[in-house]
Amino acid sequence: MQTEAELKEIVRKKYGEIALQDVSVNLASCCGAGGCSTEVYNIMTDDYTGLEGYNTEADLGLGCGLPTQFAKISKGDTVIDLGSGAGNDCFVALAETGETGKVIGIDFTPAMLELARKNAIARGVSNVEFRQGDIEDMPVAGNKADVVISNCVLNLVPNKDGVFKEIYRVLKPGGHFSISDIVLVGKLPDALRKDAEMYAGCVSGAIQKEVYMELIQANGFVNITLQKEKAIIIPDDILSNYLDTAALQSFKTGNTGIFSITVYAEKQMEAACCAPGCGCK
Repeated sequence: MQTEAELKEIVRKKYGEIALQDVSVNLASCCGAGGCSTEVYNIMTDDYTGLEGYNTEADLGLGCGLPTQFAKISKGDTVIDLGSGAGNDCFVALAETGETGKVIGIDFTPAMLELARKNAIARGVSNVEFRQGDIEDMPVAGNKADVVISNCVLNLVPNKDGVFKEIYRVLKPGGHFSISDIVLVGKLPDALRKDAEMYAGCVSGAIQKEVYMELIQANGFVNITLQKEKAIIIPDDILSNYLDTAALQSFKTGNTGIFSITVYAEKQMEAACCAPGCGCK
């Protein structure tokens, strides 16, 4: 089993490669991780084309939901996007927060940041900023954001509890998040769980849905709401790379499920960032 540092380096390398490849390759892949299926156009992602602010150049097909659709962004809000990639969700959020608001995208992959900044220049927008950093240790002051969004990113982070602690820190009291992510119900076969490529492909890094929801509650969030849930079906031509015929059939007919969920939660109004143990920056 890889260490946290090794897993993060796998993700950094893979998503650096994705940033440099043609968009059409990403859109025909497993969460952008490679051309791993001929059965589907894209396994995870939802259709952005009807959303204001959407631009195809910023969409690498790496998401698993539409968090901005559920994020209740208001004019003038400061929005933080975790794992902002080429900027797709940032630009959609920007259309909602408007000229009086601000969007901050955070990503730890230099090639993604370069691509996002180029997309921002091409769009002629100035109230969006892309910062290099780890979402377990965000380069953002406490009490900064009205809204935090993220799309198919936390499943790639080994320390998910640390990310939720950071989300709580950077949100203003009364602020909220809307996050789309991959979760599991039941145990993944070991071959899928241990494979580095499947980790970068958003599957083996996912945790149990029940544990995911418990982490949110344990970190002090309230009004936790499951906004959307959909099953993710991994095609046989991907599974056959990891499982023999018997194991594949057992996996497909068993109780294990892979789901995309979009979750909403709020930071309490009376919460103070600089309370003991909060870790303000």
